[in-house]
Amino acid sequence: MCMAIPGEVVELLPGSGDQLAMVDVAGVTRPINIGLLDGQPLAPGDWVLIHVGFAMSKVDEQEAVEALRMLELMGRSTD
Repeated sequence: MCMAIPGEVVELLPGSGDQLAMVDVAGVTRPINIGLLDGQPLAPGDWVLIHVGFAMSKVDEQEAVEALRMLELMGRSTD
């Protein structure tokens, strides 16, 4: 089973050919490859689903918050 984690775009990285963005994932900011979203405009504040360092799709904030809540619940069930 593959799982994507939501992250919020903080900054589009200049000089990356529109391929990288800094994305906040649960309080940790890291560069994410956004090349697979070609054709979908991104801006700071947008949310994406990330899998192994690649943004797989753009989602709205409500969907991202729901996904984060589900991940939190899954983490609690293993305690």
